[in-house]
Order: sequence, then structure tokens, then C-alpha cells
Amino acid sequence: MIVDLLRHGEPSGGVRYRGHGIDDPLSDWGWRQMWRAVGELPEPWPWDAVLSSPLQRCRAFAQAVCEQRQLPLNVVRDLREIGFGAWEGLAPDVVRRERASEYRAFLADPAAGRPPGAEPLGAFRARVQDVLTERCGGPEMEHLLVVAHAGVIRAAVGWVLQIPDEAFHRLRCDYASLTRIRRDPERGWRMDFANRGS
Repeated sequence: MIVDLLRHGEPSGGVRYRGHGIDDPLSDWGWRQMWRAVGELPEPWPWDAVLSSPLQRCRAFAQAVCEQRQLPLNVVRDLREIGFGAWEGLAPDVVRRERASEYRAFLADPAAGRPPGAEPLGAFRARVQDVLTERCGGPEMEHLLVVAHAGVIRAAVGWVLQIPDEAFHRLRCDYASLTRIRRDPERGWRMDFANRGS
């Protein structure tokens, strides 16, 4: 089982904290980033199916890929981005300036220093792990594309590599980058590469 984790491209609305409370569409540049990312893959495309976050910055592109390549699409609610609570929709410089103590606490420990009202990191990682263990099985599915968010990809890699919660944000995950994990029958889940094509 091979799982390609593709982060969405640049959304409209500028740089800001987007969890599952913000549903901005892809910008024009974001669409170009996504098509370029999959266009660099060898033909024929290798996937048996596509899983997607329900948020439109992922779902719209996943639908377009599936229509173009006649692939089945499964929109999975638990692939939505982690919730940022009170920071949803705020630009990072606004948070640094107006919520400085919260920002410092978050940088020091992203697991314990969550923004007010934010989704707990452990619960988020558990729901992503559940998707991977439940959806990524069966002999008919050998290679999946998952169109999702930076947080989802970090959670997947963190699970595979057993990275502690406090190190969650150390993985770089750029717009339209590709990360690959695979399940080996003898050795379990492993990571092939991360943040490729960014």
C-alpha cells in the first residue's frame, strides 16, 4: 500500500491561519501549483482512488483530477485541517502582535500551548490515524492519492515515524508538495519522502 499525500495549493485570501473553520478556495496560482504537481508524475498516473478533505481548497482539485482520470473520489470529513480556534482567519503577524503570549506559548509547545478554542493536537492526530488505518487497506487499493492539508500530512508522518506531539510542526510542508508513506507487509508503515516538488 502506497499513500501519496498532496497538500493543497495556495488559497485565496492571503496568508492566515486556516483550520477547518476557514473554507477559502484555491487561488488561480494555487490551481496552477496543483496541476504542475501532478503533471510532473509519470504517465499513467498510478492511483487507484483519491481521498480528499471536504474543504474546497482540497476537494475542488480532487474532483477535477478524478473527473479527468476516471478515478473514484472519497471525501472524508476527518481529513479536514486541524482547528485553530480563536486564531482562525488571522494573519500570523496579527497573532504575533495582538496575541503575543499565546503565540509564544504555541511556539514553545504546539501540543500544550494551543490557541484558545483550538482542536487538541492529540485528538486531531488520532482522527487522521483512524482514516489511514481504516481507509488504506484491502488488496483492491494499492496506491492512493490523499489531497489534504499541512496539518494532516504532518499528523500522518508523525504517526508513521512516531514523532512526539511537541515536534509536530517541525516537518516542512509547502503548498502543492508531495509526501509519500507506504505500508510494508513485514515492517509496517514507513516514509519514502516528504515535501517533494515544492
